[in-house]
Amino acid sequence: MEKKPFVSLEKLREIAEKFPTPFYLYDEKGIRENAEKVKAAFAWNPGFREYFAVKATPNPFILKILKEYGCGTDCSSMTELMMSDACGFRGHEIMFSSNDTPPEEFKFAHDLGGIINLDDITHIRCVEETLGFIPETISCRYNPGGVFTMSNGIMDNPGDAKYGMTTEQIFEAFRILKEKGAKRFGIHAFLASNTVTNEYYPILAGTLFELAVKLQRETGAKVAFINLSGGVGVPYRPDQEPNDIMAIGEGVRRAYEKILVPAGMNDVAVYTEMGRFMLAPYGCLVTRAIHEKHTYKEYIGVDACAVNLMRPAMYGAYHHITVMGKEQSPCDHRYDVVGSLCENNDKFAVDRMLPEIAMGDLLVIHDTGAHGYSMGYNYNGKLKSAELLLKENGEFQMIRRAETPGDYFATFDFCNVMDKYR
Repeated sequence: MEKKPFVSLEKLREIAEKFPTPFYLYDEKGIRENAEKVKAAFAWNPGFREYFAVKATPNPFILKILKEYGCGTDCSSMTELMMSDACGFRGHEIMFSSNDTPPEEFKFAHDLGGIINLDDITHIRCVEETLGFIPETISCRYNPGGVFTMSNGIMDNPGDAKYGMTTEQIFEAFRILKEKGAKRFGIHAFLASNTVTNEYYPILAGTLFELAVKLQRETGAKVAFINLSGGVGVPYRPDQEPNDIMAIGEGVRRAYEKILVPAGMNDVAVYTEMGRFMLAPYGCLVTRAIHEKHTYKEYIGVDACAVNLMRPAMYGAYHHITVMGKEQSPCDHRYDVVGSLCENNDKFAVDRMLPEIAMGDLLVIHDTGAHGYSMGYNYNGKLKSAELLLKENGEFQMIRRAETPGDYFATFDFCNVMDKYR
């Protein structure tokens, strides 16, 4: 598929006059259209809910847009729970899927009325000791172990993942929880990350639906919902075909009709927790070329760095780059596009063929709307950028200001050394 920016050069120049690069820009129109498609793809299941993974894009303005489409939030920490609460998510609109969880976070999640998703069987005791009881609605995370394969080969290796309970443990957990008063049970699993295939969710659903039938039959526990978690990916590379969410939803429906309905479990709700699929294509990192270097390679230095987007440095991840205004120019120059960190892996692209880049050119780094800004950090004293929303009417709005030196030094509030810069 051809990678096209969702914003024009003219509009970017207008934005950059008010907000200096680098900055994140999100496409409200694209976010809304995609949320509507996800809702339609699973409309066959009356209890369906998408629990957006807050960790992907933790911004109240984004969360409130998704809330309009019936989305809940998937939280993994105290602050994500706080943000969900502040944005108006209530009760079972909040899913708390955490691991190695501090007891006070279990309590806070319960106080908000959220659904606790237990990562480990030992957490049953922790929850009971913390709350004094076991909630009536509770979920357990499942890890079948081994290697997860599909027709296109090995997708991931759940056996090496730190998450979830073994098959034996989840059966035992259901029995214990039922004895301690739980009445509505959920099953959750995440077996592969960023899959660009319509097969993943239907195959995972089949696995979990079969497990649900056995669990309900053998433990007597009422399975109320099955959470397919995330893993539905996006085409970061231009040669990849995007997932078809309607085909994915239909594949899950077929598995539901084949496995759950004959077992008399046609009231089970299906949940998802997509972060990347919901937001990644609808955000970009905008940066400006500020230096060039000609040594053993050709380098273009930009004013963003890995603190703004660490996925390429951390994973070697590919993010497509558009040199704005030169979309039709030949890609006849080989560059490493780099930031200014004192780390040699601070590179957005290595040996990338791009049009000739001039100083001052605006570059759009695609598909950063999820796990982009949220993974930022402050190494080298770098400050995180602003987040902006391109609204449907063409206006733009700051939805998070850029950090200042005062923010960086704020935690030295017990010390007057940095007062000059706060």
